[in-house]
Amino acid sequence: MTVIYPSPIFGPVHSRRLGVSLGINLLPADGKVCTFDCIYCECGFNADHRPKQSLPTREEVRSALEARLQDMRQNGSTPDVLTFAGNGEPTAHPHFPEIIEDTLALRDKYFPNAKVSVLSNSTFIHRPAVFEALNRVDNNILKLDTVDEEYVRVLDRPTGRYSIREIIEGMKAFKGNCIVQTMFLKGGYKGQDMDNTSDKFVLPWLKAVKEIAPRQVMIYTIDRETPDHDLQKATHEELDRIAARVRETDIPVSVSY
Repeated sequence: MTVIYPSPIFGPVHSRRLGVSLGINLLPADGKVCTFDCIYCECGFNADHRPKQSLPTREEVRSALEARLQDMRQNGSTPDVLTFAGNGEPTAHPHFPEIIEDTLALRDKYFPNAKVSVLSNSTFIHRPAVFEALNRVDNNILKLDTVDEEYVRVLDRPTGRYSIREIIEGMKAFKGNCIVQTMFLKGGYKGQDMDNTSDKFVLPWLKAVKEIAPRQVMIYTIDRETPDHDLQKATHEELDRIAARVRETDIPVSVSY
């Protein structure tokens, strides 16, 4: 079963990478809005989940978040992180920068030790206001699944114009204030081999990672059900081998099996 998340607040959930995570979903509760249509997305394919509801407003997000944070404080549960994720690409929201401003203020008021994280596919980092907002959060987590143009069209299926070189340049502009997140997997899709754990994919990707010089790399594999059932998890050994390659560059790396 693929998952469509409530909006604008969901959880808290336990994240493999981030701990106790309160989710912030800036997209409609009844569907998916994304500039990617990844074949491994836990929310399913875009075409299967066209939303009829509108995006939550800045005010709706702010008041729902404040209500949940008040409730958590009263009930003695503490979030490790407030995470922008959910049914698609959070930076696609027209008021994403203002919502980040509100979220940082609410975090400081209720749980000053909690981190603010954004899981983004990097497609809007060229927009100055989005760039500035991402630069202000604690964990600016940017997707770079591959540097192979042909492979990205099959795996991530960008819905608009997408240039890997421009994405890498956009990531470099953060001057280390970003975390690169990469999905490694195996199996097939429509008769095509989707294994990106081999040196053919890993070495060019690693070259780009060194160029970006992020403060951390997160590598992971499929955890939940995917809309295409011929995909498979990368093995522990494969992920460990890739992580060892990253460590040789002196960039910290985390692995989620």
